[in-house]
Amino acid sequence: MDYKLHPSILAADFKNLGKDIEKVVAAGADGIHIDVMDGDFVPQISFGMPVIRSIREATDVTFDVHLMVSNPERYIETFVDCGADILTIHAEATRDIENALKQIRRTGVKVGLALNPGTSLSTLDYVMDDVDMVLLMTVNPGFGGQKYIEKATRKIKALRAMALNEERELDIEVDGGVTDETLPTVLEAGANIIVMGSAIFGGDAAALTDKYKKEIESYSGNR
Repeated sequence: MDYKLHPSILAADFKNLGKDIEKVVAAGADGIHIDVMDGDFVPQISFGMPVIRSIREATDVTFDVHLMVSNPERYIETFVDCGADILTIHAEATRDIENALKQIRRTGVKVGLALNPGTSLSTLDYVMDDVDMVLLMTVNPGFGGQKYIEKATRKIKALRAMALNEERELDIEVDGGVTDETLPTVLEAGANIIVMGSAIFGGDAAALTDKYKKEIESYSGNR
């Protein structure tokens, strides 16, 4: 199983977005996490297609695009065309999870499904075979800089146990409140793709990317 660090550019300095991305990629980031918010599924509005197309031209790093939008089926092909390598939709945002996931699969990119903190893992019962990655929100979605929800740790452990029971090499991504203090917790629980926003872009982004990347590599090397 590969362990990866995906800095979330929602926490970056928007007026220096290109430079911030260059810094974290040069420092070892495995991908860039891009939160797309529509002001409906979540209160905030963030990046749209023109921004993603523009930054796609500047780097070939993995684009981990997280659609926090209602009725995501409307936008799947569009965001793939913009350069998404991984496309994640929310289980809570669509009436037909299975068909939406199959729609992503047909585009050829990796398929992700996100679950909010209050959404049960039983949601995955009929779609586990349709996903490459499950994104567990460890804060309530919509705003950066929130505190990690402690109960999420049990959920990460339970999902990793489910994957092992089914002999699945499932990627488990965590997003929200991952810091110096909580990084070891989510790794031990079973997450292997780590999204960090404020913890990286709230300081020297290059140095912090290097620091957390080394911590993740050290953990994976000791398994």
